[in-house]
Amino acid sequence: MAEQLDLALLRDGDGNCVRITVLGPLEEVPGGLAAEIVVDTPFVSGRVDLALWRSRLVSWGEALDRLEGGEDIAWLQVQRGPSVFIQLNGQRDCPEVVVEDALTSMATVRVPIDLPADWIESHRHLLESVLSAWDDHLSRE
Repeated sequence: MAEQLDLALLRDGDGNCVRITVLGPLEEVPGGLAAEIVVDTPFVSGRVDLALWRSRLVSWGEALDRLEGGEDIAWLQVQRGPSVFIQLNGQRDCPEVVVEDALTSMATVRVPIDLPADWIESHRHLLESVLSAWDDHLSRE
Protein backbone atom coordinates (compact mmCIF):
# COMPACT_ATOMS: atom_id res chain seq x y z
CA MET A 1 0.00 0.00 0.00
CA ALA A 2 1.15 3.53 -0.73
CA GLU A 3 2.27 5.89 1.99
CA GLN A 4 0.56 9.10 3.04
CA LEU A 5 0.86 11.69 0.28
CA ASP A 6 0.01 15.36 0.08
CA LEU A 7 -2.53 16.29 -2.57
CA ALA A 8 -2.21 19.98 -1.73
CA LEU A 9 0.34 21.91 0.29
CA LEU A 10 -0.48 25.61 0.24
CA ARG A 11 1.84 27.52 2.56
CA ASP A 12 3.85 30.69 2.88
CA GLY A 13 6.69 32.10 4.95
CA ASP A 14 4.30 33.71 7.44
CA GLY A 15 3.24 30.36 8.91
CA ASN A 16 -0.06 30.03 7.04
CA CYS A 17 -0.72 26.56 5.66
CA VAL A 18 -3.57 24.51 4.21
CA ARG A 19 -2.67 20.89 3.52
CA ILE A 20 -4.74 18.08 2.01
CA THR A 21 -3.18 14.70 2.75
CA VAL A 22 -4.22 11.26 1.51
CA LEU A 23 -3.97 8.94 4.53
CA GLY A 24 -4.82 5.56 3.03
CA PRO A 25 -7.76 3.40 1.97
CA LEU A 26 -11.20 4.53 3.10
CA GLU A 27 -12.63 1.82 5.36
CA GLU A 28 -15.81 0.17 4.10
CA VAL A 29 -15.74 2.14 0.81
CA PRO A 30 -14.10 0.09 -1.95
CA GLY A 31 -12.03 2.30 -4.22
CA GLY A 32 -12.10 5.26 -1.85
CA LEU A 33 -9.32 7.07 -0.01
CA ALA A 34 -9.30 8.59 3.45
CA ALA A 35 -7.83 12.08 3.54
CA GLU A 36 -7.75 15.12 5.77
CA ILE A 37 -7.67 18.86 5.33
CA VAL A 38 -5.43 20.56 7.89
CA VAL A 39 -5.42 24.32 8.41
CA ASP A 40 -2.50 25.67 10.42
CA THR A 41 -1.87 29.38 10.99
CA PRO A 42 -0.37 31.40 13.85
CA PHE A 43 -3.98 32.26 14.79
CA VAL A 44 -6.11 29.17 14.15
CA SER A 45 -5.57 25.46 13.56
CA GLY A 46 -7.97 22.67 12.70
CA ARG A 47 -8.59 19.56 10.67
CA VAL A 48 -11.47 17.85 8.96
CA ASP A 49 -11.82 14.40 7.41
CA LEU A 50 -12.28 14.12 3.66
CA ALA A 51 -13.26 11.15 1.48
CA LEU A 52 -11.68 10.96 -1.97
CA TRP A 53 -12.23 8.79 -5.01
CA ARG A 54 -11.08 9.05 -8.59
CA SER A 55 -13.74 11.56 -9.72
CA ARG A 56 -12.80 13.97 -6.92
CA LEU A 57 -9.13 13.71 -7.85
CA VAL A 58 -9.98 14.35 -11.50
CA SER A 59 -12.03 17.39 -10.46
CA TRP A 60 -9.00 18.67 -8.48
CA GLY A 61 -6.98 18.50 -11.71
CA GLU A 62 -9.73 20.44 -13.50
CA ALA A 63 -9.67 23.02 -10.70
CA LEU A 64 -5.92 23.45 -11.21
CA ASP A 65 -6.59 24.05 -14.92
CA ARG A 66 -9.09 26.79 -14.07
CA LEU A 67 -6.70 28.37 -11.58
CA GLU A 68 -3.99 28.41 -14.22
CA GLY A 69 -6.46 30.21 -16.50
CA GLY A 70 -6.93 32.91 -13.86
CA GLU A 71 -10.26 31.69 -12.42
CA ASP A 72 -11.12 31.28 -8.76
CA ILE A 73 -12.29 27.77 -7.88
CA ALA A 74 -14.72 25.98 -5.60
CA TRP A 75 -13.68 22.34 -5.16
CA LEU A 76 -16.28 19.89 -3.80
CA GLN A 77 -18.74 22.71 -3.09
CA VAL A 78 -21.90 20.86 -4.08
CA GLN A 79 -20.86 17.52 -2.64
CA ARG A 80 -21.20 16.05 0.82
CA GLY A 81 -18.31 16.97 3.11
CA PRO A 82 -15.91 19.89 3.29
CA SER A 83 -15.33 22.34 0.44
CA VAL A 84 -12.18 24.17 -0.61
CA PHE A 85 -12.28 27.54 -2.35
CA ILE A 86 -9.22 29.29 -3.77
CA GLN A 87 -9.48 32.96 -4.63
CA LEU A 88 -6.47 34.14 -6.61
CA ASN A 89 -6.77 37.78 -5.52
CA GLY A 90 -7.96 37.85 -1.95
CA GLN A 91 -8.57 40.72 0.42
CA ARG A 92 -4.87 40.94 1.36
CA ASP A 93 -3.49 41.17 -2.21
CA CYS A 94 -2.55 37.50 -2.27
CA PRO A 95 -4.44 34.26 -2.84
CA GLU A 96 -6.88 33.11 -0.17
CA VAL A 97 -7.83 29.55 0.63
CA VAL A 98 -11.22 29.05 2.23
CA VAL A 99 -12.07 25.74 3.88
CA GLU A 100 -15.73 25.26 4.70
CA ASP A 101 -17.19 22.40 6.73
CA ALA A 102 -20.89 23.20 6.46
CA LEU A 103 -22.02 19.65 7.22
CA THR A 104 -20.26 18.72 10.47
CA SER A 105 -18.75 21.67 12.34
CA MET A 106 -20.49 24.43 10.37
CA ALA A 107 -17.19 26.35 10.46
CA THR A 108 -15.43 28.30 7.72
CA VAL A 109 -11.77 29.35 7.78
CA ARG A 110 -10.26 31.91 5.37
CA VAL A 111 -6.46 31.84 5.08
CA PRO A 112 -4.43 34.35 3.05
CA ILE A 113 -1.39 32.56 1.62
CA ASP A 114 1.36 34.26 -0.37
CA LEU A 115 2.02 31.38 -2.78
CA PRO A 116 5.15 30.96 -4.94
CA ALA A 117 4.87 31.53 -8.69
CA ASP A 118 5.12 27.81 -9.52
CA TRP A 119 2.52 26.57 -7.04
CA ILE A 120 0.03 25.33 -9.64
CA GLU A 121 2.67 23.27 -11.45
CA SER A 122 3.91 21.79 -8.17
CA HIS A 123 0.31 20.82 -7.33
CA ARG A 124 -0.04 19.04 -10.66
CA HIS A 125 2.96 16.93 -9.61
CA LEU A 126 1.37 16.21 -6.23
CA LEU A 127 -1.83 15.08 -7.98
CA GLU A 128 0.14 12.87 -10.38
CA SER A 129 1.94 11.29 -7.42
CA VAL A 130 -1.33 10.50 -5.64
CA LEU A 131 -2.93 9.06 -8.80
CA SER A 132 0.15 6.97 -9.54
CA ALA A 133 0.53 5.65 -5.99
CA TRP A 134 -3.16 4.78 -5.54
CA ASP A 135 -4.18 3.91 -9.13
CA ASP A 136 -4.70 0.20 -8.41
CA HIS A 137 -6.86 0.98 -5.37
CA LEU A 138 -9.08 3.70 -6.86
CA SER A 139 -12.34 2.67 -8.48
CA ARG A 140 -12.58 3.24 -12.24
CA GLU A 141 -15.67 5.48 -12.06
